[in-house]
Amino acid sequence: MFFKRKAKEPKTVHISDRDFDEIVLKTELPVLLDFWAPWCGPCKTVGPFIDELSHEYEGKAIIGKINVDQNPKLSEHFKIRSIPTIIFIKDQNIFERTSGVLPKGHMQAILNALIEGNYEMDGE
Repeated sequence: MFFKRKAKEPKTVHISDRDFDEIVLKTELPVLLDFWAPWCGPCKTVGPFIDELSHEYEGKAIIGKINVDQNPKLSEHFKIRSIPTIIFIKDQNIFERTSGVLPKGHMQAILNALIEGNYEMDGE
């Protein structure tokens, strides 16, 4: 008899207009924000990577998703024009921002650099 392994529940934080400050601005951990929507095809490609990262970086980084349809204030604040858009934040500073499908390895490299303190903002 074969048993199915129970899939891990994602540890991804769903961030809203109401709780952004509490979750993102008050943490000392690096933050990955995935701006997405349920109707977005490329977002469905990136989504599983984001969920995997939420397990891999538990306690080391905050991995969050922001639904652009439900959170217009954040979408406007960050000037989201296309999705998926991935933004990396640490110490209330944006270190990297990219639109489109980003490979998981690239996201890991940025998170690792932010955790280790080896990442400089553009222009520094």
